[in-house]
Amino acid sequence: MWWLACFRALSRRNRCLSETPPRQEDIAALAKGGRTNFLGFLLRLLARMPFLFIASRLYGAPAMGRFASALVMVEFAGMLATLGQKRGLAQRLAENDEHPANVVGDAVLLAMSLALGMGALIYLFPQSMYPSGNFTLADRLLVLAIPGLALGDLALAALAYRFDVATTVRARSVVEPWTISIAAGAFFFVWPSSGLSLAYLASVWAATGVAVFVLLRTYGLPHVWKPRPGPLWQIARRNIPLAGADAVEWGTRKLDVFILRFFVGEAPVGIYYFAQQFASLPQKLKTSFEPVLGPVITRSVKEKDYAAIAKQVCQVGFWIGAAQIGIAMALGIPGEGLMGLGGPAFVSGTAALAFLLIAEVVASKAVVSEAALVYLARMRNLWISLGTIALQAVLTIALILLARNAGWGPMYVAAAASLALALSLGLSSAVKSRVLARLLGHSISNWRWGLAWAIVPALAVGIAMTWLPEWAELAFGIPAILGIYCYMLWVRAFGPEDRVLFRKQKPA
Repeated sequence: MWWLACFRALSRRNRCLSETPPRQEDIAALAKGGRTNFLGFLLRLLARMPFLFIASRLYGAPAMGRFASALVMVEFAGMLATLGQKRGLAQRLAENDEHPANVVGDAVLLAMSLALGMGALIYLFPQSMYPSGNFTLADRLLVLAIPGLALGDLALAALAYRFDVATTVRARSVVEPWTISIAAGAFFFVWPSSGLSLAYLASVWAATGVAVFVLLRTYGLPHVWKPRPGPLWQIARRNIPLAGADAVEWGTRKLDVFILRFFVGEAPVGIYYFAQQFASLPQKLKTSFEPVLGPVITRSVKEKDYAAIAKQVCQVGFWIGAAQIGIAMALGIPGEGLMGLGGPAFVSGTAALAFLLIAEVVASKAVVSEAALVYLARMRNLWISLGTIALQAVLTIALILLARNAGWGPMYVAAAASLALALSLGLSSAVKSRVLARLLGHSISNWRWGLAWAIVPALAVGIAMTWLPEWAELAFGIPAILGIYCYMLWVRAFGPEDRVLFRKQKPA
């Protein structure tokens, strides 16, 4: 039929595949990372549920709000302490002729120095974590997580350079979430006022311990190595654009909470944080792909193989985008039931959950484009990122004030912040993909018309499931949405190279 022929032609046009075939080992490495990361996502989802249930039902929304407010500062400091080396380390390992353990040693020394300095500063000014002034001594000890976060990120980045993604899954998707769930339940009976902070601290160092153990087993100890202030300063200066891009990319996901805590009380912030934990799950697919995509892109950059870079970015962008769309529908359509797991008061955060999930979907093109831009146009990428977060800040404050002046409740104010996030990330995706396409001379897109064949029936099934009781909507609706979506994705949108994602490669 003529309309079907036209549809298929459009689908082929939008596949964004360069005529030059990519190296098969690169696609195989990306596919292996994708399989492992998807398993990690499922494990993280299962492990995150007990923590959210314990935190909401035992500690309550105000305690979760205080905890979320503190995490903004702690995680920001932990991310800044890496100084962009989560991505920059792959390039240094690829270009440096030193023993790999020495290169990692330089990175760790620099990160630990920054982490300890920022941790001490935040400890001296705890109001930066708790603006309301409601905190205990144990809450202040949350700063001890900063060096743990930085060390863990660098260890996992070094392992990912050798395509060891399994350790990331074990540390971030098994050890960390289960530790925080178990510890939160235990500390509630011992120290209920600070149980969430202590549980988070325990989970960070447990995950970091796993990562460091495998790092030492893989790389060994540094050989004839000693601290060198001069080269360390050069590394720091060179990584400033990367650190800035990382800070902005991270900040776009946390700026909403940072601003909200000055406009609404602790309980609404806690409900927003509850929604954010579900919405951030699709983001983990992207962040766990980055260490695998980085080494592959750096090798192509070194060889100036721009066609291969375009292919790699489009391939991973499609995988991430397709997964995020399915997850967004599975979590967003039964959103009221999902938020109701925290209690009746948490259902008011359903609108915020919907906008946060949309934000993750529209951001997928930006984040995969940035994976290449940080190596090809660092400063240009940094300026675009700075513009994005500035726009988000303006939109967030403007929409919050608009909602407040309209007399809407605190959770509508919170939803306004999530809407600002979605709008700013959508614009960032459009700009960054366009800039990368001009640099590479190849189009960049993660959309294929075959996705529509998967979205429409999954959406129809999800809407039908909302007529069921909430427990049935969650128990049967989520698997039904994902099931029909994945089936249609496989038969209508996936090509031979996409199916590599689910086929284990035979060793050469």
